[in-house]
Amino acid sequence: MLRITNGTIYDPKNGVHGVVQDVCIADGKIVADVPAYARTIDAAGMIVFPGGVDVHTHVAGAALNFARGLIPEQHRKARPIFHSPQCRAGLAGSTPTTFATGYVYAGMGWTTANEAAVPILSAKHTHEELADTPILDKCACVLMANNEILLDLLENGEFERAKELTAWQVWAAKAYGVKAVNPGGVAGWKWGKDCKGLDELVPGYRRVTPRTIIKALADIIDRLALPHPLHIHCNNLGAPGNYTTTLETMKTLEGHRAHMAHLQYHAYGGDDWFTMRSASVPIADYFNAHPNLTCDAGAVLFGNTVTITADGPWQHLLYELTGKKWGNLDVENETGCGVVPYVYKEKNLVNAVQWAVGLELMLLINDPWRVSLTTDHPNGACFWRYPEILRLLMDRDFRREELKKLPEKALSRMVLPELDREYTLSEIAIITSAGPARTLGLDHKGHLGVGADADIAIYNAHSNPMEMFAYPRFVIKSGQIIIEEGELRNSIDGHQYVAQPHYDASIEDYLRPLFQQYYTLSFENYPVDESRVHGMHVTRCYPER
Repeated sequence: MLRITNGTIYDPKNGVHGVVQDVCIADGKIVADVPAYARTIDAAGMIVFPGGVDVHTHVAGAALNFARGLIPEQHRKARPIFHSPQCRAGLAGSTPTTFATGYVYAGMGWTTANEAAVPILSAKHTHEELADTPILDKCACVLMANNEILLDLLENGEFERAKELTAWQVWAAKAYGVKAVNPGGVAGWKWGKDCKGLDELVPGYRRVTPRTIIKALADIIDRLALPHPLHIHCNNLGAPGNYTTTLETMKTLEGHRAHMAHLQYHAYGGDDWFTMRSASVPIADYFNAHPNLTCDAGAVLFGNTVTITADGPWQHLLYELTGKKWGNLDVENETGCGVVPYVYKEKNLVNAVQWAVGLELMLLINDPWRVSLTTDHPNGACFWRYPEILRLLMDRDFRREELKKLPEKALSRMVLPELDREYTLSEIAIITSAGPARTLGLDHKGHLGVGADADIAIYNAHSNPMEMFAYPRFVIKSGQIIIEEGELRNSIDGHQYVAQPHYDASIEDYLRPLFQQYYTLSFENYPVDESRVHGMHVTRCYPER
C-alpha cells in the first residue's frame, strides 16, 4: 500500500487540473484511502501524472530485428544498459532491444504501449518479444487490409464471411485491434505496383479498390464492437499532395470510428518534392469537424533513425530517393515489410516541412482528447525523444528559436511560425495518457480515479518541460515503485491486452482447405496459442445483434 501526498495532480479524465491532493494505492489499483501505516511519498513541489500510454509504436517483431540488422553503425553509438540486480543488459539507440525498450519507456514515465503492426504469420514471435519487454503493459494491432483471403471475399461480395474472418484473425493473432496499411497497395506491391488513389483497382482484382477495403473494415470493426477503432495508415503515404487522399479517406470513414495513424505523413501539399508544402490546415479543419476520428501525430525530429513499415511500395520509393540501404519482405498472403535507414536534416526542405507538419497538427487540432503524441517510433524519431516534442508544444519561444535553424524558403511552406498556442500541463496529460487510453478503449488506464491501474509518473516541477518529462522522480507501475529518486529500482512483468470478438466456428471449415492450398504453414499451427501470450487480459466483445 502507498500514499502519494502533497503532489500537484493532473488527472484530466476526472476533471483534476493542477490540484494538490493525495493519491492512494492498494493491490495495484487506485483506491479511495489506505491505512495510516502505508508508505508515503511526499510529492511536495512535484507534478503527478497518470502513466504514459503510447497508442502507436513499433517495439517488437520480425520487422524490428530486420531493421537492427541494417543499422550496425547506429548500434555502435547507442547507449548500452548494463546488467544489474534490477535489470538485464540491453541497448538503446534507434531500435532499443526488448529489455531496454521497457526500461527506457518506464524511465520517462510511460507504462503502456500499442505495437501497431503485427502479421499473424509472425505473431508468435512478436508475442514472445512483447513478453520479454519488461514493465510495460502491451497490446497489438493485426494487419488485415492486404490479407488476400479477405480481399477475395470482398471481391465476391461475401461481407458476412469477411466479418467472420476478421474476427477469427483478431483472435488467432491474439491482437487487440485491426491495422490497415496502404489498403490494397501492399497487395499490389506483390505485382510491383501500388494503389495511390482510393478508386484504383487492386492488382489481381476486378471489383476491389482501397475504398472498398476501408469501408468494409471500418464497418466490420464497428459491428464486432472491438474496443479500438480501425487503425488506418492511409494510401499515398509521404508523397507531396497526399493530403487529398487523406481527406478522401476520412470522408470514406464517415459514420464509422477510425484512428488515423501518424497523420503527419499524410498531410502534405505541393505537386512534387520541389514544391512540397504543409497541408496541415485543411486536414485539421476536416478532422476538427468530424468527432468520429482520432489520430496520432507521427511527429518528426531531426537526426538519425530507421524507417520500418508494412508499406513496401513507399519503402522502395524512399530507397530510390535516398540511395541508402533497403530491405523488403513479402509476408505470404497477408502483408509486407520495408526497412530503410534515414536521417532527417534541418537544412533539407522536405524534412523541415515534415518537422513542422507534425507540430502544426497537434497545435491546430482543437480537441487534445483526439490527438495523441507519437513519432511512429522509430520512423519519425525514437520514442525516447518525446520530451523534446513536449517542450516544442509548451514553449512558443523555444519553437521560434528552432524555426530559425530551418532554410528560409521552408518557412513560407508552413504555418508553424504563425501559431502561438502553448499546451498546458493538463493538455500534455491528455495527449500522452488520458487521450490514447480512451482511444484504445483501455478504461482502466490514463487516469487516477478509484479503480484505475496504479500507473503513475511523478516529475520534479521544472521551467523546462524537456528536462521535467525526461527524468521522472518516481514511476509506479501496477502499484509497485519502478523508478525511485530517478533510478531504476525494480522491474516487473507487464500485462498484455487481447480482444476476443465473436465469430462462427464454421469459418474454420472454410479456411482449412485454403491454408492447405496457399500457405506454407498448416492451419493448426497458424493461430497463436493462449499460453504464448504472457499476462493475457481478454476483452470479450459483444457485437450488434
